[in-house]
Amino acid sequence: MAKYQAYAEYKDSGVQWLGEIPSHWKLTRLKFLAKIRNGQDYKHVETETGFPVMGSGGQFTFSSTYMFNRPSVLLGRKGTIDKPLYIDEPFWTVDTMYYTEVNKDIDVKYFYYLSKTILFNRYSTNTALPSMTQENLNNFEFSLPPSVFERNQIRNFLDHETTKIDHLIEKQQQLIELLKEKRQAVISHAVTKGLNPNVKMKDSGVEWLGKVPEHWGIWKFAHIAPIITCGVASTPTYVEEDVGMPFLSAQNIKNNKLSLHKFNYIPHSLHEQLTKYRKPELGDILVTRVGAGIGEACIVDIDLEFSIYVSLTHIRVNSNIANNKFVMYFFGTDYCKFLNYEGTVTGGGVGNLNVNNVVKYKIALPSLQEQQKIVEYIDHYVTKQDELILKAESAISLMQERRTALISAVVTGKIDVRHWQSPTVAEAHTEFSA
Repeated sequence: MAKYQAYAEYKDSGVQWLGEIPSHWKLTRLKFLAKIRNGQDYKHVETETGFPVMGSGGQFTFSSTYMFNRPSVLLGRKGTIDKPLYIDEPFWTVDTMYYTEVNKDIDVKYFYYLSKTILFNRYSTNTALPSMTQENLNNFEFSLPPSVFERNQIRNFLDHETTKIDHLIEKQQQLIELLKEKRQAVISHAVTKGLNPNVKMKDSGVEWLGKVPEHWGIWKFAHIAPIITCGVASTPTYVEEDVGMPFLSAQNIKNNKLSLHKFNYIPHSLHEQLTKYRKPELGDILVTRVGAGIGEACIVDIDLEFSIYVSLTHIRVNSNIANNKFVMYFFGTDYCKFLNYEGTVTGGGVGNLNVNNVVKYKIALPSLQEQQKIVEYIDHYVTKQDELILKAESAISLMQERRTALISAVVTGKIDVRHWQSPTVAEAHTEFSA
């Protein structure tokens, strides 16, 4: 933003968060720019096609009718409150959102950029489900230029600059998806075909697995894993950390790693009961069996005593037959993902991987020595891919921060865009002059 100029003269706004504003700008409150309206429950109007139903994350279903048919800015009422949304088509919005009827003399897209500077954290209720009141939103103070031309310049400038940033973010997101797809393909090939492209192959006799190296054996999971079970099905009574034992669930597995960012505790007596015959140990495998991430697997790589919820499958392999990490990567193959899909029971809209099906899975195994070589190859490859993904995610984070900072700087008058011209206008002007 260093290339942009500030205004020539400023004055104290009298509003702490705004600080100084351009000398000709005025203070106002949201209630003088737009009327806030409540969203409503959508179930009675939900259809397969029609008008978009909007929530805090954007559109998620359709409705047979619309609630409002002019451009609007949606503001969070409960939950995700700090993500204003702009919409320029007829819509229905849910009861955890507000929509706005923006005054005719205020451009709706300009109002959207203004709303991105609302200090939601300062005014939201301090609860597990943050909420914003109409009163706090209505009384939030903005500064803005009186001139329609200047407000339009701000809107046009931000439209242009944020579109460029969004395009760069999209490119990085596409790169991440390509890296993940490549990683998936490499893991699938290494675990089901091996590393030698010239090895003689044979028909595995297993549907969807196809050909495997001739010297590999085909094993049933029940024959390589003495323990294949899931956690407790009922939700226990949780206790405080100082009187309980860790109780892990599907949320504790991410990117083939055991994540302890968040978990509950259960009474020692219940823990002893649950782990009397099958206590998770170092080297065991945990696999998610409920929800969108079915089949995510990790190795227990920390010396921690814990119990597991029904959303996890606990597997212990026979180390004389199978390398535990080879089996962990097996769960990331296309072949196993198909098996997981086939073995998933859907109830109440939530997928549930049936452990009785997992014991019947068939896996192709080379010698332990070759399994170890494959694991080392995948480990090295995944580490490099993760580094590239981390760089892309860092780039996205920086661009998002720049986007936020740019919007704030322009709509609060820290930089002057009155003389800005879009590249197409500037090029046309230069061509005409020549």
